[in-house]
Parts: sequence; structure tokens; C-alpha cells
Amino acid sequence: MKSLRVVLRSEHCYSAEAWTGTGLQPRVKPSGAAYLVHDKLAKGLAELGHRVYYLLEKGATAPLPPGVELVSRPVPEADVYHNLKSDRRPWILTCHRFDPWPAPPPDNWVYVSRFLAGRYGRERFVWNGLDPQDYVFTERKEHYFLFISAMGESLREPKFLHKGLDVALELARRLGFPLWVAGTGNRPQIIERVASLCAEGDVFYAGDVRGMEKARLLAGARALLFPTRLPEGCPLVMIEALMSGTPVICSDRGACPELITPEVGFVCSSLADWERAIAGADRISPQACRQLALERFHYRSMAEGYVREYRRQMNGG
Repeated sequence: MKSLRVVLRSEHCYSAEAWTGTGLQPRVKPSGAAYLVHDKLAKGLAELGHRVYYLLEKGATAPLPPGVELVSRPVPEADVYHNLKSDRRPWILTCHRFDPWPAPPPDNWVYVSRFLAGRYGRERFVWNGLDPQDYVFTERKEHYFLFISAMGESLREPKFLHKGLDVALELARRLGFPLWVAGTGNRPQIIERVASLCAEGDVFYAGDVRGMEKARLLAGARALLFPTRLPEGCPLVMIEALMSGTPVICSDRGACPELITPEVGFVCSSLADWERAIAGADRISPQACRQLALERFHYRSMAEGYVREYRRQMNGG
């Protein structure tokens, strides 16, 4: 089957990866997960032999992967456009999260999980994928549990509450296990609030961690706690934990039950579920976590999924 010429559009400056954290200082863009997915997709498509024209609105400050060309405008001879509307070429758009629409979205939207597609009454999806080389795998775990999340951009509705930081802190208090918290916001007041909540519970707050610091933190944890209250699409932090050989203990919201199987973690609906999961975390095999991540959430698997969607759209959707 012939290779494709793909225009992939993203709004960020390449690379989305920040290798140094800001600690307890704010970060303008606390998450940027979708941009990281776009970078990995571009790399994966090129490695599969496709020509990638990366239309980056803010350019690039780092060398792009081999086979990926930086462009400043759409390429007319491309076979398909991704995240870019066109009247002349087949195009798709990736939807990363749930935002209620007054009308059904177009049929050429592709979602990052089966759950998210279903929320929109659709069925096209491709799971997010990451590069295992960016993470440290170890079977030897330390004593702490880990909560890591973007902490938000609004004081009125701080994201850390929607992500369940209060649940993680209460579990640590009730069950007496060491908890480490990581993640930042874009305002000092948000960071100060998170730091205060952690201090009240005698919980270590690392702030913003990136690169090898983040990789080691994920790899050393007994488990990742992800007690989200949001209709999550396909959270990267869960994939990062699995890549590190770290079990995931999550709520039953969004795509969490779709992504986390009994072999690699626990999906919790009640306090009793959380207590059983904390007690059983050490029974989960780190190797099983890593293997599932490699099979389901590798960036090349994601690229293969999008190639299928490109060809489907080129054939009329």
C-alpha cells in the first residue's frame, strides 16, 4: 500500500516536551498533552514511511524527527489533512476531550477513546500513544503513592479538585501511606493553594516535574492515584505510569475503565474499592503494566490507527 502525504497541524512550538520542570513556580501551559500527542504522531507516521508536513503555528525550536518537514502553510499536493479543514482534500480532526455541542459533530472527527466517541454518538477512535524511550521502567518500587496532574488555570474552579486531589489526600490520611503530589498551575495562587493542602496532610508536593525527574518519580511509585471526576478522554499520565511499570488506581469516570484492566490496576467506584486497591497495589506486576502499554499505547500503534482513519476518509469516510 502506497505511503501517504499528511499535513498535520498543531498550535504549539515544537517540541512540546519540556525536559526541565519549574518546581513551585507557575507554568504558562501547565499541561499541553494534546501537543505532545501530535509530536509523537508526526514521529510515528514518518517512521511508518509516510511523508509528514508539520504545520506548526508557532514554529519549532528543536530539530524535527527524520521524515517530518516543517511547513508554514497547507501543502496542496498532500493526500490528507489532519486538524485542518479543507474543501479540496480529505481531512480529519482529533477530539481530545468532551465539550457539549449543540449539534452532533462532523462524521470525520476521530476521538481518543471509545468512551469519548460514544459521548458524541460516534465510533471512530484512536488511543493516544507515547514513546517508551521517554520513561524509566523498573520493577523495584519505593513506598510512596503518586498523584500527578495539571493543577489548573482558574481559582474559581481549580482543576486539581476536578482531578480528585482531595480524594488522594484523604486516602493518604485515612490509610497512612506516603503520598507525593506533582503538577503545577499557571498562577502562583494555585500553587500556593495546592502546597497548603499538601502541608496540612504532611504530603510532599514536588510542583512541576518534567523529563528524567518525572520519569523517575513515575517509575518509583507503588501506584499512580487518578481519582478524577472528569469525563476523561485518554489521560496521558495513566499511559506514562504504565510505561514505567507502575500500576494505576483510578476512578470509574470517563475512559478509565476502558484503559485500565485488572492486570495493570484497579477501577474504583467507592471508598471500599479505593481501600482494597491501595492494599492490593503490590500484587500488580510491573512487567504486565509495561507490556500492556507497549501493546496498546505505543506511539507507532497510534500512528497505525490514524493511517487507517486517513485511508477511510480518503475512501469517503
